[in-house]
Amino acid sequence: MIEIQIPKGKKAYFASDFHLGFPNPQESRLRERNLMAWLSQVEKDGSALFLLGDLFDFWFEYSEVVPKGFVRFLGKLGELSDRGVAIHIWVGNHDLWMFDYLKKEISAHIYRVPLKVKISTTDRNYQLFMGHGDGLGPGDAGYKVLKKIFVHPLSNLLFKILHPDLGVKLAFFWSNTRKTNTILLGEVPFDPKTDFILSYIKGVYQQDLALGAVCDAYIMGHRHHPIEYPLGQESRYFNLGDWFSPNFKNAYYIVLDEKNLEFNHYTSV
Repeated sequence: MIEIQIPKGKKAYFASDFHLGFPNPQESRLRERNLMAWLSQVEKDGSALFLLGDLFDFWFEYSEVVPKGFVRFLGKLGELSDRGVAIHIWVGNHDLWMFDYLKKEISAHIYRVPLKVKISTTDRNYQLFMGHGDGLGPGDAGYKVLKKIFVHPLSNLLFKILHPDLGVKLAFFWSNTRKTNTILLGEVPFDPKTDFILSYIKGVYQQDLALGAVCDAYIMGHRHHPIEYPLGQESRYFNLGDWFSPNFKNAYYIVLDEKNLEFNHYTSV
């Protein structure tokens, strides 16, 4: 359980799946500029920032090297941290190889599994459950095997042997091909009966219900669909969408304060 205190008049923000670097530097830079505008709002009244994975389309921390680019985004996170905004990052399937660089540079808290978070405000307390969402629920056995291979220390060591110019290019090529095909063919529509993340969340919800400890919200990324789905009478499942869809149509974020938890659509600058 992670416990966070939000001071009076302050807020917590939640977002996911920026995929910086995809599909090319020009489009990624436009996305980064919009992220700067959004993070400037966070800077005004934010006390905590929760980023639920896939911030980058590819990220690998060599011993002395990190991927080129994203300096405005990384610099803004550093500025937020210096101003007292606590930054909490869940590792996604595109940035599995995030280790301690951001922890050392910007004091970010890094998580690798879904966790419960208690957020206390002056007027009420929130119980949340959050994570990235990859590899959860039934099915997708192929990816689950691949993930175990990707995170294995031997795989990391072998990838480090490659020169970064080659390793990063190969990773971006593989990632971009998969995502471009998804965009061209279309995302699988959200179906509450078959959605794998929702299936997992329903299982967690039922366990919490049996314990009398239902969360106010269950928040995930990865799916690239903005979703708000009721769980019982007092709880909701959210998926935060993504920031690379055309015209930011799937770019959603959550803002939490003393009174409410709101699901908002980002309007591009």
